[in-house]
Amino acid sequence: MKKSKKSLIIVLVLILLLTTGCTKTLKGSDKKAVINPETGQSLTENILCQPENKETIKAYEENGVDLSKYPKCSNFKITSGGYEGLWNSIFVKPLAFVILWFNKYVKSAALALIITSIIIRLIAYPITKKTALQSELLNKAKPDLDRLEKKYANKTDQESIMRKSQEMTMIYKKYNINPISGCLYGFIQLPLFIAFLEAINRVPALFEDNFLGLQLGTTPSVGLLTNGNWIYIILILLVGLTTYFSFSLNKTTAQSENDPMKNMTTVMTVMIIVMGFFMPTALCIYWITTNLFTVIQNLIVKRSKEVC
Repeated sequence: MKKSKKSLIIVLVLILLLTTGCTKTLKGSDKKAVINPETGQSLTENILCQPENKETIKAYEENGVDLSKYPKCSNFKITSGGYEGLWNSIFVKPLAFVILWFNKYVKSAALALIITSIIIRLIAYPITKKTALQSELLNKAKPDLDRLEKKYANKTDQESIMRKSQEMTMIYKKYNINPISGCLYGFIQLPLFIAFLEAINRVPALFEDNFLGLQLGTTPSVGLLTNGNWIYIILILLVGLTTYFSFSLNKTTAQSENDPMKNMTTVMTVMIIVMGFFMPTALCIYWITTNLFTVIQNLIVKRSKEVC
């Protein structure tokens, strides 16, 4: 157990180091963020390729940004702009390149983003399947775990705690449960989420585009409150619904009635909805796509013979 805890700490530290953000907000002479007058979004200073929207180009040029040093988004390569650190080299630039590559063929940055999200989830499927499978195995082990809880209820002496831990380990072995493998995708998901956010903020082809009446670079809060576009309400509802069902299908019922984690699905869903108002629309679309993938994947796992 000590080795597992040490490994977990090391992984968390590595994630924190790797996910140091590098997006810089474009600021004017008044030191305030430059706002795109057409979309209401804050513009990014360290973009990866040239914008095409006239209002966006004007905003950059008026604030001293030399756009000629950037390639066109259609010509962007992973090596464009030179080496910008490990984080950009491993995550942001390759992700931006893939999205822009698909954009050439589907002629829609949003669809390119959706396709890229699905492909990444398909590649990660062996890992995410284990996460879903662990939840189902925990549900099967619930009767045994409940009996164990009752057996050691109100026993806080060291010997009882050790025996309980040993018996729980035996139950986990009986049902082939590996708690660590159930958390693997969680470690991958955080850097992926931040990488998508970086790519969206730094690629004009993404944050300038529109999809089903939604401006991809604008946050729902700006789109709704400033621009008065009520379609963003539908977007936030989809974020909330897909998040709730994704968490619901991925949680275990092996919890006691007094377990404080029992209502975590609702709490997390509310948090994501609030966050969704301040995320770029493109990131909300990515979140909805991955949630739908998770829901379908977990339904498949529930019906598979592996948990029978």
